[in-house]
Amino acid sequence: MVIDPDLRRTWLFGGGADTRAHESMAASGADALIVDLEDFTPPARRDEARRGLPELLQRWRAAGRITVVRINQLDADGPLDLAAAMPAHPDMIALPMASSAAQMHVLHAALTHWEAVLGLAAGVTEILPVCETALGVVDVRLIAAASPRIRCALLGAEDLAADLCAERQPEATELEHARRRFLLECRAARIEPIDAPYTFADVEGAVREARHARRLGYRCKSLVRPEHARPLNDALTPGADEVDRARALIAAFEAARARGEDRALVDGLWVEVPTYRNAQRLVARAQRLAGRA
Repeated sequence: MVIDPDLRRTWLFGGGADTRAHESMAASGADALIVDLEDFTPPARRDEARRGLPELLQRWRAAGRITVVRINQLDADGPLDLAAAMPAHPDMIALPMASSAAQMHVLHAALTHWEAVLGLAAGVTEILPVCETALGVVDVRLIAAASPRIRCALLGAEDLAADLCAERQPEATELEHARRRFLLECRAARIEPIDAPYTFADVEGAVREARHARRLGYRCKSLVRPEHARPLNDALTPGADEVDRARALIAAFEAARARGEDRALVDGLWVEVPTYRNAQRLVARAQRLAGRA
């Protein structure tokens, strides 16, 4: 499904063999659904999960969702996962522990092979690097440059915290530097950053974290609980008051320019060219999101 990366607000992970979770995921309202054949699926149930992919992805596509399969490493069960996933035509293949351009080259070649075998358009399957190590975060620009299939990348939480020897807490101060660094590197690489999941149960904490991430510059967030999806969609979508304010900034700046002035003062804020462009971007994104659940 072709949707601009910045409009893919919520990315929900779920186990590959958990049929009850599949129903909850489909009903969640998340923009992208990730069937996880890695950590969320015990090795003993991976064959079962692979067999269910065609019917599952077809159902999710019919519901208008982006379909993603997270495979295992390509030097482990990854090739088996790809052999099952590609005939089901996922929109994206997610690779865990993404940490090098070499990994992306291998996956790119594998996807090219499967697209040719299945008669799919070359390059139609995107790659989603899941960066959940310190190396993956600091090298995300190299990772992104390794394949034109990469339009976004996802920041891990639990594995990243473990790699950092950090103590995981709901406030996520232990991930703050990584969150900011990942955003900066992804923007420099011209790909869309997807914020780390909030892996605690409360909805309020998930929304609070999403609002903080949005202030930093994130427009998309991953999640592991279906009940978080709609509140996070709301948090990541410009509200009516925000759009009205952005339009007021645009109007004031344009009026100032028409008078030959370089900037406009609105409620104590000097609106200059960068602020004007940011306001335009917010309004345009709100318009593109209009009508999405």
